Amino acid sequence: MFQLEQPAAFEQVIKKSRFVAVALPVATEEEVKAAIASHRHADANHNCWAWRIGTAYRFSDDGEPSGTAGKPILAAMDGQALDKAVVIVTRWFGGILLGSGGLVRAYGGPAALCLKGAQLVEVKPSVKGVVSLEFSDLARIKARLQSIEGLTVTEERFQTTGADIIVTLPEAEIGAVSRMVLDLTSGRADLVIE
Repeated sequence: MFQLEQPAAFEQVIKKSRFVAVALPVATEEEVKAAIASHRHADANHNCWAWRIGTAYRFSDDGEPSGTAGKPILAAMDGQALDKAVVIVTRWFGGILLGSGGLVRAYGGPAALCLKGAQLVEVKPSVKGVVSLEFSDLARIKARLQSIEGLTVTEERFQTTGADIIVTLPEAEIGAVSRMVLDLTSGRADLVIE
């Protein structure tokens, strides 16, 4: 998955119609609504958009024939594996009808080119886990956990016999971290994913 590092824009004229694509990072549906409202052009014929936040997504054709604007914009986003973003493509009609296929290309193309020029950062899926340790294993395991790239110790809870170390780690590292904890504690402790 990728996310936008910063907003991006792209403009293209297709058969006398002007298309302006804007891509913005968002974290919530409220931010999506605000972004769409602030980038809506009252003088434009169509303000079409698509957004995705995790598994949630929506799109709008804003008066264009069904499936010819919002879906191609979403497809451009999915083609870049883009998450937590909204892409708005605004059209000022130039007098030439494009037809359904032409509209799909006219909305999907500028959206894709906008994203192609955007600065994206890769986001690796992470999970939360707990390692319950005896005091004799605590220092060694904690030191080894902190050496793993992408792993963060978020909390420590102490009990009478030891401690629980709460970590956030990349999904891809679950197996390696679990084996390391088992090996270093001779099976007395393991990583439990929450």
